[in-house]
Amino acid sequence: MKSNYYSDEEIKSLEKKAQLLRRDVVKCMGIGNAGHLGGSCSAAEIIACLYFHKMKHSSKNPHMVDRDRFLLSKGHVAILQYAALAECGYFPVEDLQSAKDIHSYLQGHPDVLKTPGIEAGTGSLGQGLSIGIGMAMGLKMDKIDSKVYVLLGDGELAEGQVWEAALAGKEFNLDNIVAIVDKNGLQATGKVADRFNIDHLNEKWNSFGWNVIEINGHDVRQILSALDEADVKKGCPTVIIANTVKGKGISFAENVVSFHNCTLTEEMYNSALKELAD
Repeated sequence: MKSNYYSDEEIKSLEKKAQLLRRDVVKCMGIGNAGHLGGSCSAAEIIACLYFHKMKHSSKNPHMVDRDRFLLSKGHVAILQYAALAECGYFPVEDLQSAKDIHSYLQGHPDVLKTPGIEAGTGSLGQGLSIGIGMAMGLKMDKIDSKVYVLLGDGELAEGQVWEAALAGKEFNLDNIVAIVDKNGLQATGKVADRFNIDHLNEKWNSFGWNVIEINGHDVRQILSALDEADVKKGCPTVIIANTVKGKGISFAENVVSFHNCTLTEEMYNSALKELAD
């Protein structure tokens, strides 16, 4: 893996952003309201690195032509993306508390028609990479030098459409798309390996012609280096396999499947915020 130099201050700043996103997720859920806590927390560093460092985007001009595109294929963790968009100024942070309310523009899955900064409606698992492939092809045809980033869950990789999209990515030599797999090992009802074992991901993606990078998905420096390597890899798409911990940062939720989609008691809510404090 190529390694660009990043100062300790830059790394610390992004680590703090990830913790801020986790706090926003907890506040967004509140007490007694169902939300996808586990998968939001596992991807916090990835989202922080994309939105606060890597991606070219603007809250003042969400539709600028040369923006980088981000697709949350595992759309059920929309509250994490909402937290990032809010902290980037796309809408007030205070509006996070209205998420999933009737008539709110922040619904349980991303809605391109309602929410600033959303690129596509996602959440029906398996479709995000196909949408991203289409966007990447369009950017190539229009000669726009922008990237498409797609975040997938590891359980989602059981969907056949993911692999059809992977074939297309190599077929059209789309070096402007980066897939990121949040490999936390758990899905809604238990371990991914016990439901539909999609292990040996390095070999699978490599056999489909993708440049494969495997990292610790909570190590900011590794995330940044992987994203930088994807920038210089030409002639094929890149996939980053990010090994993560479901519920990361909240001790009672880490690696506990029941926190895939859960409600928080007042005690849990306060405990989570305390753990996630600066």
